[in-house]
Amino acid sequence: MIKKLDNSTVSRKKRPIRLLQFGEGNFLRAFADWQIDIANEQGVANIGIAIVKPRSGKSAVIDILNRQDGLYHVCLEGIENGKPKKESRLVTAVEKAFTPDDRDAFEEVILSPELRFVISNTTEAGIRYEDDDIMSDIPSTFPGKVAALLWKRFRHFNGDPSKGLFFICCELIEDNGTKLKEYVIRHASEAGLGDEFISWIQSSNIFVDTLVDRIVSGSPDNPDEAREELGYDDKAIVKGELYHLWAIGGDGAEKLKEELPLDKAGLHVLYMPSIKEFRDKKVRILNGSHTGMVAMALLYGCETVMDAFNNPDINTFVNNMVETEVLPMIDGDRDELRQFASGILERFYNPYIRHMLESISLNSLSKWEARNFDTVKDNWQKAHRYADHELFTFASLMALYAPESGFTPHDNARHVDYIHSHWNDDDIEATIRSIVSDSGIFLQDFESSVPGFSKKVAGYATEIREGGIAKALKSFLSQHCPEHSK
Repeated sequence: MIKKLDNSTVSRKKRPIRLLQFGEGNFLRAFADWQIDIANEQGVANIGIAIVKPRSGKSAVIDILNRQDGLYHVCLEGIENGKPKKESRLVTAVEKAFTPDDRDAFEEVILSPELRFVISNTTEAGIRYEDDDIMSDIPSTFPGKVAALLWKRFRHFNGDPSKGLFFICCELIEDNGTKLKEYVIRHASEAGLGDEFISWIQSSNIFVDTLVDRIVSGSPDNPDEAREELGYDDKAIVKGELYHLWAIGGDGAEKLKEELPLDKAGLHVLYMPSIKEFRDKKVRILNGSHTGMVAMALLYGCETVMDAFNNPDINTFVNNMVETEVLPMIDGDRDELRQFASGILERFYNPYIRHMLESISLNSLSKWEARNFDTVKDNWQKAHRYADHELFTFASLMALYAPESGFTPHDNARHVDYIHSHWNDDDIEATIRSIVSDSGIFLQDFESSVPGFSKKVAGYATEIREGGIAKALKSFLSQHCPEHSK
């Protein structure tokens, strides 16, 4: 018999809310919350989690979590030591969940003397500076909300240095915590909140940079079957791979380790002075490959990562891109990098993870800039060449986002509207140049950084629009990977 999932059917220990989490999505619940739950169980932490949606508005996940008193399962599957392995965990660390519109719940948490940690995953689009009124009831941006949160906490505790917080950002941008701190201070300065407050932000709060790694596919393929197996009517089950890695770096990493020693719970958490080397390898290889291939795979009609990698042309393209354009731009031993890349790409073939491409495509514009453009720029500046594979991936993304592609992007509506309203099939080069230089979509001007970027991308985009992705990709491979064509 399947039981209801809530406090009436599960015996759990009530824990003090010491962690506020911005983001109710699958990734944080299957990664950060899963680790906190294990640390609680192992006795190295005693942390209750409050989850808040980053933006205003309703959330189906928040509603479900509230009906289940914050309880849900994480189901992990994969290959370990050459053998299939499957495990599940009932996460009991989440004490409450709400949206920022519930100001009473929000203020109760942010003004609690027990609060110590803030974790976030607001996607690559979340940590960026935009004008915001941080003195309004609900600031619109994530950095604005953090600035407002800290201002209220600073006043409530009269600037007590012990009431600062650790900020642990999981967004996949370089120097994520460092940038959040920069934008929070900028908001505070522009709002005229005073030097004393800004000094408190800098001296009493710690912003660490992190790198996160676990493939989380979302809901199980067959939720009813999963619920039957678990024995609970869990509407918030989240599925992922067995592998996990959390690298935490920066000046405050050692202090965080003292207060949140996740490594002592047997978790793959590394605290280090800098995560640059880890980030370059992981983001450019794993996330860059995901983001690079997702548009072309969706144009092909693929549904999952495995579908895409079962396509020999896409498979060859991605492996060749990593070998010829990505790895040469990363510092480190060549053989070790190749071994690292091989291990990462092998994870794409996990037969137990149905990683949906449409899910990966969320906010692809900001993701491509964060994960792929640095490789393009490095190839141009360091090797004096175009990274043609990466440029083809951007052309595929433009073709996917173009009008009448048959795909509805899950992205910033203003940015998608700009692409649609400025698209001109009679002059795709001018279209691309406008998008990458004049639209405000990207933080960097691609054309200025890599002269000729628009022309090269336009050539590939024209082939894709006129002949379809299959023909365009075969043509590309015949020129850049002739061995594949034989």
